[in-house]
Amino acid sequence: MKRVLFDEEHQAYRESVRTFLEREVVPHYPDWERDGIVPRSLFTGLGELGALGIAVPEEFGGSGICDFRYNVVVLEEAARAAVTPALLGPTLHTDVCMPYFLDETTEEQKARWLPGIASGELITAVAMTEPGTGSDLSGIRTKAVPDGDHYVLDGAKTFITNGINADLVIAAVRTGEHPHRGLSLIVVERGTPGFERGRKLEKVGLHAQDTAELVFDGARVPAANLLGKEGEGFYGLTRNLAQERMSVAVAGLAQATAAFDWTVAYVRERNAFGKPIGSLQVTRHRMAELATELDVAQQYLDRCVQALNEGGLTPVDAAKAKWWCTELQGRVVDACVQLHGGYGYMLEYPIARAWQDSRVSRIYAGTTEIMKEIIGRSLELG
Repeated sequence: MKRVLFDEEHQAYRESVRTFLEREVVPHYPDWERDGIVPRSLFTGLGELGALGIAVPEEFGGSGICDFRYNVVVLEEAARAAVTPALLGPTLHTDVCMPYFLDETTEEQKARWLPGIASGELITAVAMTEPGTGSDLSGIRTKAVPDGDHYVLDGAKTFITNGINADLVIAAVRTGEHPHRGLSLIVVERGTPGFERGRKLEKVGLHAQDTAELVFDGARVPAANLLGKEGEGFYGLTRNLAQERMSVAVAGLAQATAAFDWTVAYVRERNAFGKPIGSLQVTRHRMAELATELDVAQQYLDRCVQALNEGGLTPVDAAKAKWWCTELQGRVVDACVQLHGGYGYMLEYPIARAWQDSRVSRIYAGTTEIMKEIIGRSLELG
């Protein structure tokens, strides 16, 4: 079914993103996978392209365009080029962290941080997850205690995307005892005394994306780095979770679609019993099933993107998109590995790397089980 989500300007942007990825990312991607991190030059290169500052007001060096469709283009092109892990850091920067710096900041904070965020010279991260706390934000234990014109932070975070590269870390901290009204958001800057990077974590997949532990040991952070009001961090986090989950859903479906396209090409060329394996009925029917599921999911996801742009995307609809698209990603990629046969298990083929990278989609930004709980509670079943 024809997609109607994009306008001409989005297609022109797609061409520029595709060219950038082919020139600046694809040739270097194997090295970045080996190193377990992308260079800071990837962020500044994307900044020069204009990809990091689309939503940033013009006065702070951006384009001033609030349109998530541009974010979708980057995720889809990264999947097509088989370099999604390298772009997860930059897309976290634009899709997840950016709303905090746009919506929760004072004018002084905007002037201090947004120009560098738009140019890629300041890399961002958000630190919610702790060693003993995952999807339950009320369980956060990292503390921030007022001390004159500073806060003193003590605690640890884990599974932090951009954890090594980040210059600005939005830390979810406890400033009070109430599970929700006791949470605040504080930006911790690179070089803050008492703020240390822990291990760069080794993962099953997503090797080009740096994921790290962070440690706050008496870290002294200026009170001027508080985002929003003290005690309102929980509401800031939950307001932005819908867009974060949309980003994961878009990436998941884009990677599933790319895997399907690679497999279409493969089964047309690979012969068995004297003819292409795509001509076998069992292959045709399996591919027909995948094509249908992808098309149906794409239409729902595109409508969610429209709703996000209009300010009407509900947490429930975002949860539906997140769990459905990432579970579909798992099914499609696994089926495509099977259709590639032995070559599907060889890392020289992008389908093998996609299979390796895809598993975590059903976990981060809220597990499938948490998404179903959000949806189930909305039904008021008793």
